Amino acid sequence: MPLRTRSWTATPTPRRIAYIVGIVLVAGGLAVAPAIVVAAIYREWETALHLGLTLVLAVGIGGLTIVVVGRPERLRPKDAFAGVAIAWVAVIAFGSVPYLLTGSFSTTDALFESTAGFTTTGATVIADLSGVAKGLLMWRATTQWLGGMGIIVLSIAVLPLVGAGGLHLVRAETAGPEPDRLTPRFRGTALRLWGLYVALTVAAAVLLALGDMTVFEGMAHALTSVSTGGFSTESGSLGAFSAYSQWVIIALMIVAGASFTLHIRALRDPSEYLRKPEFRYYLMSLLTGVALLMGGVALDNVGVPVRESVFTAIATITGTGYTVTNYGVWPAAMGGVILMMMFIGGMGGSTTGALKTYRVAIVLKSAAAEVRRLTRPRSVSITRFGRAPVPAEVVSAVHSYVVVYMLAFGIGTVLLLYFESAWGANMDLVTGLSAAASAISNVGPALGTVGPASTYAEVAAPGKWILGMLMILGRLEIYPVILLFTASFWRR
Repeated sequence: MPLRTRSWTATPTPRRIAYIVGIVLVAGGLAVAPAIVVAAIYREWETALHLGLTLVLAVGIGGLTIVVVGRPERLRPKDAFAGVAIAWVAVIAFGSVPYLLTGSFSTTDALFESTAGFTTTGATVIADLSGVAKGLLMWRATTQWLGGMGIIVLSIAVLPLVGAGGLHLVRAETAGPEPDRLTPRFRGTALRLWGLYVALTVAAAVLLALGDMTVFEGMAHALTSVSTGGFSTESGSLGAFSAYSQWVIIALMIVAGASFTLHIRALRDPSEYLRKPEFRYYLMSLLTGVALLMGGVALDNVGVPVRESVFTAIATITGTGYTVTNYGVWPAAMGGVILMMMFIGGMGGSTTGALKTYRVAIVLKSAAAEVRRLTRPRSVSITRFGRAPVPAEVVSAVHSYVVVYMLAFGIGTVLLLYFESAWGANMDLVTGLSAAASAISNVGPALGTVGPASTYAEVAAPGKWILGMLMILGRLEIYPVILLFTASFWRR
């Protein structure tokens, strides 16, 4: 049946938003298929049925929505921002269905696990993963893989139904610098990005399977490594595997924390890495994090192997929620370093969360420029990124985003501690601060009672809802969600 096409000026905003939700549900529903195959291979017929129902519901409702509302000729920016936010909430809701159908998850826990998956936050409410069906573990890993590169980017790549509004959708899902195009039409760029993403995932699965992981474990960890998600198939996370597997994951996290468009350009000319200032700052942040942890544990005679310090620093900065050791028992100063590293993130255009390297660098450089201006009032202080001057409006936008980000973190922390206290959970300040920071930065494990040796199962239901909202705010970089609550958006 041919899709009806309406002029974008004649199509009401709710219809445009419904159309975006429809294409995202179809893409997300089709992605359930690999988990169904895994469930069938392991003869987990009940799990396969649950996953199959999810696929049918998502594709059916999404496809029907597309047909009913019709494709708008183009999408306006405000439609794209609101549509992306609502589409993410919708796909998270459908992603929770397999958990709910097991009967082992409450509605809150199922939504929390699904939110942590799609936002690539390695937080979980599952205390013992050994009893979870392989098909469900594969779906759990797949949700992080979808969220890593972005389900909107996937929709544009495999479902050519967006028309002229595709770039607006990508801007909404990957807020920050202007999306770097590799081709004149963004659909071509989306195809190349996902092509590299798939190739890197396959290579990662092969490398991991050559070690002590089974083929299934290699596939699952490949999905959650290139997405910097951090869901593991073992309750002990990467600590349950060999040093070889851990070093492979370290390399994958470093690669996934860099811009994927930069990787594609560097395939033709490796010197592109050296010419990109943000890449140099990214590597500098990783090296600094590693040095701080290694130096800190060495001074306190903790006796932590070098590999564990390197792994913890890189996993924290890139927002990959894997762990290899219980860093919650490290000296308090190291906990402070880990908390600060949660806010950094990788490059723009990567699969990482948090503030991102370019924002951190611009804030630091603009602060240095301001200090120079105060000490030498007659001099002209310019904020530079590499050798290029940064326009004042870009510096202002970065400052505004950082303020809003930290405000959301602060409000989230207060609400989390308040509701935990009201529900009798008595969460301490370290746990509340680190949990909120980990959620909005899409990391996963935190400190205190939700540290690397624990889960979020004991957090009260209101706390889980607050943390889930922080995860979504962090993944969508706040503004698309805020837009939904502004009165001016809904006015004609």
